[in-house]
Amino acid sequence: MVNLEFFNKINSIYSEEEAKMIEKAYFFAEEAHTNQKRASGEDYFTHPFNVAQILIGLSMDANTIMAAFLHDVLEDTPVSASDIEREFNSEVLELVEGVTKLDKIEFKSHEEEQAENFKKIFVSMAKDIRVIIIKLADRLHNMRSLNFLSKERQLRMANETLEIFAPLAGRLGISNIKCELEDLCLKYIDPEAYEYLIINMNVKLSERKNFVNKVVDELKEILDESNIKGDVYGRPKHFYSIYKKMKNKGKTLEQIYDLTAVRVLVKSVDECYELLGKIHKRWSPMPGRIKDYIAMPKENMYQSLHTTVVTTFGQIFEIQIRTYEMNNIAEFGIAAHWQYKEKRESADSFDKRLSWIREVMEWQGGLKDSKEFLESIKDDIYNAELLVFTPKGKVINLVVGSTAIDFAYRIHTEVGHKCVGVKINGKIMPISTVLNVGDVVEILTSNNSKGPSWDWLKIAKSSGARAKIKAFLKREMADDMLKVGKQMLETEAKNKGYTLSELLTPTAFEKLSQKLSFSNHDEMYAAVGCGALTVNQVLIKLIDFHKKESPQKVIHYPTSITSKVVHSTGDVSIKGVDGLLIRFARCCNPVPGDKIVGFVSRGRGAMVHRMDCPNMRYEDPERLLEATWTGKKGEEGYTVNLRIHAEEEAPLLATVSNGCKKNNLFILAVNGRIDNKNHMAILDITLKINNKEDIDNLIKDLTQDSSIIEVFRNNN
Repeated sequence: MVNLEFFNKINSIYSEEEAKMIEKAYFFAEEAHTNQKRASGEDYFTHPFNVAQILIGLSMDANTIMAAFLHDVLEDTPVSASDIEREFNSEVLELVEGVTKLDKIEFKSHEEEQAENFKKIFVSMAKDIRVIIIKLADRLHNMRSLNFLSKERQLRMANETLEIFAPLAGRLGISNIKCELEDLCLKYIDPEAYEYLIINMNVKLSERKNFVNKVVDELKEILDESNIKGDVYGRPKHFYSIYKKMKNKGKTLEQIYDLTAVRVLVKSVDECYELLGKIHKRWSPMPGRIKDYIAMPKENMYQSLHTTVVTTFGQIFEIQIRTYEMNNIAEFGIAAHWQYKEKRESADSFDKRLSWIREVMEWQGGLKDSKEFLESIKDDIYNAELLVFTPKGKVINLVVGSTAIDFAYRIHTEVGHKCVGVKINGKIMPISTVLNVGDVVEILTSNNSKGPSWDWLKIAKSSGARAKIKAFLKREMADDMLKVGKQMLETEAKNKGYTLSELLTPTAFEKLSQKLSFSNHDEMYAAVGCGALTVNQVLIKLIDFHKKESPQKVIHYPTSITSKVVHSTGDVSIKGVDGLLIRFARCCNPVPGDKIVGFVSRGRGAMVHRMDCPNMRYEDPERLLEATWTGKKGEEGYTVNLRIHAEEEAPLLATVSNGCKKNNLFILAVNGRIDNKNHMAILDITLKINNKEDIDNLIKDLTQDSSIIEVFRNNN
């Protein structure tokens, strides 16, 4: 197809040579995608065409536009990399290959499965930021046409976009893409709320139209009186931001006053501050609602003055004041670098805008594990909103909730390692002190410091600090902790009747590493040795894997004592000698459903054990008896002991009580404590049950709670 409007547009924006190359990419991609269709039934070429249109709207450079047209040809057509390099250039090829690698990513909802791909995105961003800008445009057009996909794919893509791509667009300062992505996600994640907002926002905005117009007119009066030239307009806030306020703060639409932000654009920074003062002279500002992002820009370089005021007629509204240049950066973010070549910002300024990406990569340099990388940086990417100062007045951006330790590591790794104290606003304070906006922080260091301790990981909030602390502790303590942890596991495995090598098969370790996030054996031993994990957290899982993988122990019963059947209370039958008294072993408390075995105990009759009881002595086969459940219910039921490990501050007793109530189980005894060393709660309970199914159902219910680490039957 020939789109004359498009060709006229690119000829008006780009040089003659650039426009010709973009046209070439247009026809090259159109031909490559011939006979390919999208889910909507449209020609596939409509997708790269729309991606290119979005990027032209961001005023991206010619090579980026060419790459946008070509971004799917390597994946979906016979076109090769050498074809692209020959017909265009190596820079275009690098961009196409970068986007192609990201296109192969299939994000899942679970963070563990997203981690490796998330890391790839950051690597590509650090290499060439244009790769992720193309990917954002690609995702935006796909979200615009999401209605043609199945509901399952709609929900999956919407969640991916909301978790990864929309926050990245915000972090890069491209607010128009961020806002549209969030609104499109809401349409599929909560369609009822989306429809509600569409209908009611229009009504509310219509009702407030006269009020907004009045505010705009008064602001224009202030500009005229001050001889300041500028523009004023009201802009409705996007649906998702309103949705978050309603959901997070429990407000109705009627209780949200700032549905519209009034924006004032002027030429200079001085005029911004002059105008702020005159606005506050006319209308009363609300305490705590004045934000100066000009003096303290956000990390994505967003700058503006925000104030919320109360009018003389009782209405509350927000005013944003910024220069035209700041507004351009607020809308286009990092993409503003490619706008208007003759006014392109300096290399130093552009470098500053990308500095946060390099900082993230530097902080995480020691983290080879992708899941650890993901967990480590999410807060830093999405929540860096705390602005504090060094004693020399330099602004430092931190995650909300950060402490002095976070600040120290943000200054420099060695400052963090040597930190022994802190002054906050001139006063010596504990290093665990949570910082507030505007604090002046001075770190006290000593060359005699032994470095961070494991307790610092509980204090540090930011990923950068935690990564550096972990790296230090692993380096300094790895060898000792490794030896201690391995010895602890070997000893306890032996106590349970196993050898560690028997339990720690390659398959078992792979499963264990998925659950407990290990990349190798040494890391597991060190975690146990330093107390980050308990021995039981590892061994219980290994034993469980072993039982599922290995055939049950084959018991050969001696023929000399299998002639007759002895019954006790009716629930168990044992082949053996007449007259034996039958008892249930208290060490393992067998219940119907467990695999059981009888054992002749001198002077105590036949003891019924679970086959996996660690106290069973299979080396004495002449004393073993074949035991089975009869299917008859015991008159008084059965007792079983459970141990639950949970997070330190979890409402554990309430959770367990609710689980028992749901499953109609009676609690006979409870004993709980806090394990300060391992930072977890431990609860031992004794229950009255009817069969193994009762306890299996309870364990299944309890382990659905994210605060519970593990649940297992506990031997006396």
